[in-house]
Amino acid sequence: MSGLGARLIQSPELRQEMKINPRLYQAMELLHLPLLDLQQRLKQEMTENPFLEVVEGDTEQEVELDQDGVDEDGDEVDWESILLDGFDAGGRRAQYEARDFDLPTPSRAPDLRDHLEDQTQLLTLSGREQRIAQEIIGNIDDDGLLRCPLETIAEDLNSWLDKVRYLAFDAAEDESPEELAIMLAPFGVGEVEAMLEIVQDMDPEEMATMLAPMDVGEVEAILELVQDMDPPGVGARDLRECLLIQLRESGEENELIQVMVDEHFDDLLSHRWANIGRALGVAPRVVQDTADRLARLDPKPGLRYSPEPEHYIVPDLIVEKISGEYMVFANDTSMPQLRLARSYQEVARDKRLFQGENKTFIKDKLNSASWMIQAIEQRRQTMLKVMQYIVERQRGFFENGVQHLRPLTLREVADHIEMHESTVSRVTNEKFVQTPRGVFSLKYFFSSGLATTSGTDISARGVKAKMEALISGEDVRKPLTDMALVKLLRADGVRIARRTVAKYRDQLGILPARMRKRL
Repeated sequence: MSGLGARLIQSPELRQEMKINPRLYQAMELLHLPLLDLQQRLKQEMTENPFLEVVEGDTEQEVELDQDGVDEDGDEVDWESILLDGFDAGGRRAQYEARDFDLPTPSRAPDLRDHLEDQTQLLTLSGREQRIAQEIIGNIDDDGLLRCPLETIAEDLNSWLDKVRYLAFDAAEDESPEELAIMLAPFGVGEVEAMLEIVQDMDPEEMATMLAPMDVGEVEAILELVQDMDPPGVGARDLRECLLIQLRESGEENELIQVMVDEHFDDLLSHRWANIGRALGVAPRVVQDTADRLARLDPKPGLRYSPEPEHYIVPDLIVEKISGEYMVFANDTSMPQLRLARSYQEVARDKRLFQGENKTFIKDKLNSASWMIQAIEQRRQTMLKVMQYIVERQRGFFENGVQHLRPLTLREVADHIEMHESTVSRVTNEKFVQTPRGVFSLKYFFSSGLATTSGTDISARGVKAKMEALISGEDVRKPLTDMALVKLLRADGVRIARRTVAKYRDQLGILPARMRKRL
């Protein structure tokens, strides 16, 4: 039996590889950035590159340089021919103005937790009760509901008490808060200091009461206090309890509506008015009218104190109708017009400086500045090309509205402007356009299509708009079923299946006909 041994073997191998220049990666990143992010990127670039400066007013741009001195070794990849073929980089654009483009920073507004904790300060609570209230409030989600089981909250509180007991009886006097925080992880130094204050301020009787194990009943008693806070319904463990709390606050807990929510909640959600009517001995019409009063209640009471963060939308493009034609403009008047700094152009011409580290620094920064100027122009031209084709393709939308939106794909645009599909995807991602019909994301104009009897196609978004219009005008006593919608759409020339109608209706958040019916 021969032994096996590992050996190192060196042999020549011939293979082909394609490597993308780093400049191309950076260009793709610039193409992907929305306007506000691009402004910040340019601000950072001007801070780091002394060869870049902002053109003030109508100052002429000078871009001629002796590039032989910069790239005399000929080792620079010709990225310009790869990326910027056919574009005249640099130059002055009259519509550019140098402006300050610092962005406002919104201040943080008080959230739901702040609002609830402020209310606990108005209650007469012991230190133990205050700690329970804090744990409950910390587990309430943005909707205002407590989805964490009370058993879990009690376990977490008892874990906290174990740490306090350690501080009270076992911790060495010379241990610092930092050392204790490491031993009591995941508690931080601030939490350890707070627990030390609690322990130090207690007499033996208070400590015994404070450190007694907590049970679910004690937690539930504090939860009831939290549920009495503003907004009504906060701290509820499910939708049913949330509505009951709000009904109690409004003084309607003894009425029919309270009984419906408390005892027939599943039938209520499914709009089974007849079942509820038979169980309570009232007419189905009375049940439905009573259920309508639930519309004034808030199923997610916490959201009013948990606002979405503000998103600033600045359109990257503008479409205007001029003399009957739709014209596309780049919304870049707030963008700084960049040029190569004149002072450093003189430095670049001085051949004596092209030695050692000076040569490498000047070469890299000059090439980077020149590339940045051209890449910004490339981005601008590409976005204009894409939007011009969208306007041409979707003229019906701009003239008559969403029902005339035509199907459009990234591939179709890419083929028309002779660029890769991924480039079009980057151009349209997180970009917005201001039009006579409002501000839209560029992605809004792309959707799949359905065939019509006339031989043309209609976009899925246009079909949804037709469905919404039909349902908004229906007889509420005889609402349109999915099959009825199919027939009406087919009569309008749209070829569509019933399952597609059901899918679009669900996407629009529209209930089935049975649940829309009024008695």
